[in-house]
Amino acid sequence: MLSLQNVSKHYSHRGKVVKALDNVSVEISQGEFVSIVGPSGSGKSTFLLMLGGMLSPTLGKIAISGELLYDLTSESRALFRRKNVGFLFQSYNLIPYLTALENVQVPLFLTGLSPNDQKEKATQLLTRVGLAERLDHKPSELSGGQQQRVALARMLTNSPKVILADEPTGNLDPETSEQILNFLEEIHKEGHTILMVTHDPRASKRATSILRLAEGKIV
Repeated sequence: MLSLQNVSKHYSHRGKVVKALDNVSVEISQGEFVSIVGPSGSGKSTFLLMLGGMLSPTLGKIAISGELLYDLTSESRALFRRKNVGFLFQSYNLIPYLTALENVQVPLFLTGLSPNDQKEKATQLLTRVGLAERLDHKPSELSGGQQQRVALARMLTNSPKVILADEPTGNLDPETSEQILNFLEEIHKEGHTILMVTHDPRASKRATSILRLAEGKIV
């Protein structure tokens, strides 16, 4: 399902080469729920961004369902990502001047759905995450946990095969974190593959397996 073959990512910093990832190879099967853990600077976010087709490797091959991401043109890669990959971030990344409903409608608009169908599907997804009474609220009118649930609903619009979550509970209190993790577990049981970067040991234990990174290598 997900494959990294001898993947490295190098940066140049003040004349020195920094290895964010160093010759990483790993296979992740369809339907796995993997926590990615490790100290700051170990390459976790770089790993996730490259899997999501958003950061090209210096060396190596990255594939999702047999499709070599970085052999595609940037336009084809963006289309593949939109159809197959969902993202969930610590910072929510909601559009501040749009309501919860409108935020979820944005990716649906890009698929060409009619306005009525967009609204119906967005309403269904927001109802699923417990926000049926918050459709017309803007992000500033929602708590952090509610904003993350809007982001979760938005992520589900394309029924992604792969979900990449970067510290999805990082800004949330323990009770709200538990709610988000429960949703991720529920989605996982429906057959989605999930990779979740986290510093929280309680969150990492909710996954079916744990991948540890240190100094750009799998340990």
